[in-house]
Amino acid sequence: MSDPRENPLTRDCDAIQIPSGNPVILPAGMNVIITQSLGGTYTVATPAGLARISEKDIDALGIDPQAAEAEKKEASASGTPGEVSETEVWNRLKTVYDPEIPVNIVDLGLVYDCRIEKQDQGAVVNVQMTLTAPGCGMGPTIAADARSKILSIDGVTDASVDLVWDPPWNQGMITEAGKMKLGLI
Repeated sequence: MSDPRENPLTRDCDAIQIPSGNPVILPAGMNVIITQSLGGTYTVATPAGLARISEKDIDALGIDPQAAEAEKKEASASGTPGEVSETEVWNRLKTVYDPEIPVNIVDLGLVYDCRIEKQDQGAVVNVQMTLTAPGCGMGPTIAADARSKILSIDGVTDASVDLVWDPPWNQGMITEAGKMKLGLI
């Protein structure tokens, strides 16, 4: 979002504190500034610090959920229904963002492995990923976002996203596109 104005929340809404990962309820009327809106989630600056608001609560920010859903469907048009490709999974993972960094988890180099097991009823996707820092309280939230995005792919019946720490993440794992976005090259 490019509008840095303070906006009052239209209703109480669930959020997650950044970087602790603790759930909080932001009260109606609280002024927030949207600092990042990527992958369907919103990072907001509040008087108490940063928080992440999920897609289900965007109406509290004054955003029309139907318009956002239509935009999302247009952006995520996929290939053949029922056929799950690794490319499609990687593309969906590119819609998951760390709420403090405007680069997706793939371009940050956080996703280490992606495997698809085709079964009679559909596909099971298993992903291994890491975080930029082992103590990041947002890890379970980011992993849950990734799992949710994978499960939204036609033909995926189950998904797991496991956090791993080996090898340890370093800035050398960021893709060229990610480095450009971060101004590192």
